[in-house]
Amino acid sequence: MCGIYGFYRFDGAPADAAWLPPMGNVTAHRGPDDEGQYVEGPCAIGMRRLSIIDLAGGRQPLSSTDGKYWLVCNGEIYNYRELRRDLEARGHRFKTRSDCEVLLGLYREYGEDFLQHVNGMYAFALWDGERQRLLIGRDRLGVKPLYLYRDERLIAFASEAKALLALPGVRPALDPAALDAYLHLGYVPAPQSMFRGMEKLPPATLMRIEDAGVHARRYWEPPQDIDRALSEQDWIEAVRTKLEAAVARQMVSDVPIGAFLSGGIDSSAVAAFMARHSDRPVKTYAIGFEGEGAERYYNELPYARRMAQHLGTEHREILVRPDVVRLLPQLVWHMDEPIADTAFITTYLVSAFAREDVTVILSGVGGDELFGGYRRYLGHRYQQHFDRLPGWLRQAAVSVARKLPADRHSPLLDWSRYAKGFLAGANESFENRYRRYVEVFPPDSAYALRRVNGVPRRDALGEAFARAASGDSLHRMLVVDLATQLPDDLLLLTDKMSMATSLECRVPLLDHELVELAARIPEDIKIRGGRLKHLMKQALAGVLPPDILERRKRGFGAPMGAWLKRQLAPVLDELLSEEAVRARGIFDPQAVRRLITDHEASRTDGTDRLLALMNLEIWARIYLDGREPERVAEELQAVAA
Repeated sequence: MCGIYGFYRFDGAPADAAWLPPMGNVTAHRGPDDEGQYVEGPCAIGMRRLSIIDLAGGRQPLSSTDGKYWLVCNGEIYNYRELRRDLEARGHRFKTRSDCEVLLGLYREYGEDFLQHVNGMYAFALWDGERQRLLIGRDRLGVKPLYLYRDERLIAFASEAKALLALPGVRPALDPAALDAYLHLGYVPAPQSMFRGMEKLPPATLMRIEDAGVHARRYWEPPQDIDRALSEQDWIEAVRTKLEAAVARQMVSDVPIGAFLSGGIDSSAVAAFMARHSDRPVKTYAIGFEGEGAERYYNELPYARRMAQHLGTEHREILVRPDVVRLLPQLVWHMDEPIADTAFITTYLVSAFAREDVTVILSGVGGDELFGGYRRYLGHRYQQHFDRLPGWLRQAAVSVARKLPADRHSPLLDWSRYAKGFLAGANESFENRYRRYVEVFPPDSAYALRRVNGVPRRDALGEAFARAASGDSLHRMLVVDLATQLPDDLLLLTDKMSMATSLECRVPLLDHELVELAARIPEDIKIRGGRLKHLMKQALAGVLPPDILERRKRGFGAPMGAWLKRQLAPVLDELLSEEAVRARGIFDPQAVRRLITDHEASRTDGTDRLLALMNLEIWARIYLDGREPERVAEELQAVAA
């Protein structure tokens, strides 16, 4: 695991090695153990290393035995042992025991089709000195990020956007089109980034860079065909086998390894299969928030403790009351882009806690998307029941719902929040109902918020739905999630927040073989009679205790909505004051004020919207105004005092 960076010059000038160290220094948290670089002709590549496999010999950049090919890679190749044996049988020789070195042999053997043979999480740059060609690519699901910057001089790449800002002549500026997408979804979907002139390489993409130009292609897509020939029992056995194999495969490490454990189905399944394949107790880590009310609502420590006792893990837990005012600028800086998902706070805190003991952690991210774990996946079923009601009753329900209070930190008002969301889109198409579940600002709300409009609007969800033209409703939502929220929200924050603490986070539920299996499972087997994750629960019967299998899902977030009404209230008022909003020149101050007062009065749950605007302003102060995160934190703490 590491941070990679580099560039290729188109203007005929040789690559300047002096440009690399500043790119590495700003991302030193990703690789505190080592650094290296290689420069040849128009190309320069570099890395900061967090040593995981072959601690002594796996320094990067890695080179082929003849020195023709050079590689920097951020990630892990989980099937490297099998690949290495096969390549050695074909006559290839290796210089190290590094997992990433197999990419060089695969490229020599298979050319640009080499990624078809790889199981792993990775973002890499491979320099082909023989052809004077640079290849950069990302893993199928987008577990590891990769940013790009282009101008008339060069194309540059890096694991984090801030490394690109270290290049001479690169100045941060807001991309208005990306801002529109951010307001809509609460994150910036690839290939856009919040920085003008920068983009994110989409998952499953291989890019070739040479004097002849730049060519990018996707090398993988999730299956589109549903397999209805297998019985439920066949699927149960297949899922259990493939899931256990994925966890076992991702336990390879030369450094201490552990698992996040919330007591939910996904993290519990990962920990359970780790225990089966470990000759010592698995190290597990859980987090909860101190306090009553909203904090207690997010405290899953009893469930994690129950699961740890069941498995006999070496369990540690932490109960926190974070200084969120101090944390937010630091975490937004690490994120590179603003985000409206409270999970980035929780992920950072539990990562920092686990890093005290281990260097590698396994997470349960992805299980809800693959096996139908979100309540929004029941929307189609609820809609069928709703449509059977008399028209007058449906209309009355919609009218009443508009007036209901909402607060995600109250069990009762949280159900009210979901009811409002469902009924608001009850008369709309399947695609539009899905949009209502995942969007932060609907397009009309975002339009009313902006002071200046007319920016060309990109519909990332529409693009994703176009790629999900076949299959049942649950499959279509899976394909959309795999193209949008999963890589550009959940996986991005998981990578950035874990690497902020120099912790490698692996996601075995997103093993691409397991994803391909899950994509072919019929909807009525994944979810049965309103029972979310029905198939996964059946597959894990006997692996997890019944009370863990059937417990109500909680989100891996933080009580941000309550904090916005309490300790963050003065900070929110300062960041989104009429003066601050007017000075930034992006939003209508009165529209912003209405959002705040509606949230404070629980007329709406404005957590995501207010977090989106607050983090955007913090991001702008750091990246656009050029203020250090520590300075921004000090100013906000003074306001909150």
